[in-house]
Amino acid sequence: MNRTLLQSLLRLIGGAVAALAAGTALAWPDKPITLVVPFPAGGSTDTIARSVGNHLSNQFKQTVVVENKAGATGTIGAGQVARAPADGHTVLVSSLGPLVVAPHLMKNLPYDPTRDFDYLAVAVQTPNVLVVNPKLAGELDSVQDVLKLLKERPGQVSFATSGAGSSDHLTAELFWQKTGTQGLHVPYKGGAPATADLLGGQVDMSFQNVNTVFTHIRSGKLKAIAVTGRERSPVLPDVPTLAEQGIDGVVVYAWQAFAAPKGLPAEVKARLHEGIVAALKDPAVSKPMTDVGLEIVANSPEDFTQFQAQEYARWGQVIQEGGISAQ
Repeated sequence: MNRTLLQSLLRLIGGAVAALAAGTALAWPDKPITLVVPFPAGGSTDTIARSVGNHLSNQFKQTVVVENKAGATGTIGAGQVARAPADGHTVLVSSLGPLVVAPHLMKNLPYDPTRDFDYLAVAVQTPNVLVVNPKLAGELDSVQDVLKLLKERPGQVSFATSGAGSSDHLTAELFWQKTGTQGLHVPYKGGAPATADLLGGQVDMSFQNVNTVFTHIRSGKLKAIAVTGRERSPVLPDVPTLAEQGIDGVVVYAWQAFAAPKGLPAEVKARLHEGIVAALKDPAVSKPMTDVGLEIVANSPEDFTQFQAQEYARWGQVIQEGGISAQ
């Protein structure tokens, strides 16, 4: 075989291989997509996964299955996704806990959040709101009133949280660190029982997600002192931010996001991201979320990757300085 013929044959083979690869990528998704939620059904993360999943199913003309893989504060489900094939058919829908908090609290995790995921998009965020129980509502009108009480009763004013290492717990710890105060941490197994005891007056106050307590605030059952966002929450426009009341460095959001096993083909990653953003911008998906205080983010993979690194470092420092453990 002469050299010219050999070169032509190699070009032909190379073109065929490239076309085959392109065809394979373009064919995605060629089987059902599984959205793994590392928490029980019924919570905010699960609701977001199911709403976006329905939209993705219509977009991609493929079945989208939501699988709840709860346990170990979300790390079991996150580990399952980290070990899955990086083909775009397995996606993690998670809160910040497994991605930026749990790695600082738990040993021997089945994944490394700094290297085992392709970060696709933060879906939504919500600030926390400092609320006080009905018994204290007549006494406390501002953050300065809260600080005065904390200084009068150091370590005695109780703060209900959803559990050790939860967003509301870490917000309280950061608040104490930035203001030189200390409250009494009272952990519960979830936000619902924490809120129930707050409403009943068994605990004094809490930093709860806006979406979980704004109806109690509107009804007057809880009194809101401040929100932790950069700006006021659209569903609580009369409640000032901490920064407005002179407290800097406590801008905090809870968030839910989409990630996939590390190593997604570029075209699959782009199509997944485009699909997620399109879903989040559809009013049928977004309005029920914004109506309860969630804020749509829908950022880029690059922005989410940078944000994850910042949140990972930030909460690691708070946990270390606060001596926080998973117990």
